[in-house]
Amino acid sequence: MLFVITGNGKGKTTSSLGMVVRAMGQGIKCSVLQFIKADPHVLGEYRTLSSIGVDWESWGLGFMWKQKDPGPTADLCAQGWDSFVKKAESGDYGLIVLDEFTYVLNYGMLDSGMVLEYLSTHIGKPGFPHVVITGREAPKALVDLADTVSRIEDVKHHFRSNGGKTVRGIEF
Repeated sequence: MLFVITGNGKGKTTSSLGMVVRAMGQGIKCSVLQFIKADPHVLGEYRTLSSIGVDWESWGLGFMWKQKDPGPTADLCAQGWDSFVKKAESGDYGLIVLDEFTYVLNYGMLDSGMVLEYLSTHIGKPGFPHVVITGREAPKALVDLADTVSRIEDVKHHFRSNGGKTVRGIEF
């Protein structure tokens, strides 16, 4: 199945990682491919999940609004997509998360048509893993293709009252 977790609220990645924990508890091999973000080694979730056997790869150089030239991140995202295809077609994984992947589509770092065509022709085939895609503003075509879509709403966020400071154990 294809799952999309989108919206402006906090918790999209956290929700997808909850699915990973559930799957791992059932003996299902999982992988997380995180796009855009850089250096997962500072993340508590990376440390914990990699210690229990979750394959984790990062394919980015940080938030796009902080980059003068998006070209290097686009190149990394293309490499990340290639890694996903290899993993997905290997038959070794039962669940793969493409974290922050909506940004890759929305910024045109990969051809959306190609991605959607690939997913539509592979999701549901025997041996192909469940795929979870996270990120804000999921494209309509991706939402239409998905089996399950969750939209996380931003009702109230502590960033507005604490000056946008990240909190250890909450954001990383």
